[in-house]
Amino acid sequence: MIRLIHRLAIVATVAIAPPLAAQGASPTSGLDVIAQMRSRHAGDWYKTLTFRQTTTIRQRDGRDTVQTWYESLRHTPEHGTQLRIDVAPLANGNASISTWDSTWVIRADTLAAVRASGNPFLALIEGAYVQPVSETARQLAPLGFDLTKLRSAAWNGQAVWIVGSTDPADTTSAQFWVEDQHLMVVRIVLASGAGRPPLDIHLSAIAPCGKGFLATKVEMLQGGQRRQLEEYHDWRCDITVDPRVFDPHAGKR
Repeated sequence: MIRLIHRLAIVATVAIAPPLAAQGASPTSGLDVIAQMRSRHAGDWYKTLTFRQTTTIRQRDGRDTVQTWYESLRHTPEHGTQLRIDVAPLANGNASISTWDSTWVIRADTLAAVRASGNPFLALIEGAYVQPVSETARQLAPLGFDLTKLRSAAWNGQAVWIVGSTDPADTTSAQFWVEDQHLMVVRIVLASGAGRPPLDIHLSAIAPCGKGFLATKVEMLQGGQRRQLEEYHDWRCDITVDPRVFDPHAGKR
């Protein structure tokens, strides 16, 4: 996942829903929502994940390009959450390794570049369930979410908490939407910069994975047009993953 993030919100109308039936007291802030995500799955959430991804990318000329990506994720206390993406054909040795704030680009099995920008998904799909709430808040801060703002709504027939906005008409502020059944993120709105419409990310097809869950379909839209579609296959959780996978200097896998 997620090379489109820094390049790329569909305008959506949602109905205001009654307060969610969350465990314990209803949250009053985004921090409360993150705390409930953490406590709901405390000790159970997977620490490793692998899957094959079919990635459909809309090109500037309107044509779609389909690629196969092989992804490996892990969380450790020492390194936090790390994600590696290997792009088929694997023999070409093209990959990337990301944390929440950095990316290592690998070409022909050799480290080609290091970038001071990471994968903004990692704190919301993995970190929130396995690390302290304060650390998740720190990792989300550069994305512009206002964790003091919170409202409830309905989204695709589900009750959700919307973190980062209090106005039902607001479809452009940085915000993430958390459904109440599994406390999984189902929508993220991120600024794209340069006067472009925000990137609107929809996460769906939630499936069990180990003792946690995984959204196995991700759609990224901008200005009402789909820019990227990700479909996951053969996902496996809490399996042994060679630590060298996440070493950008390790050479060929």
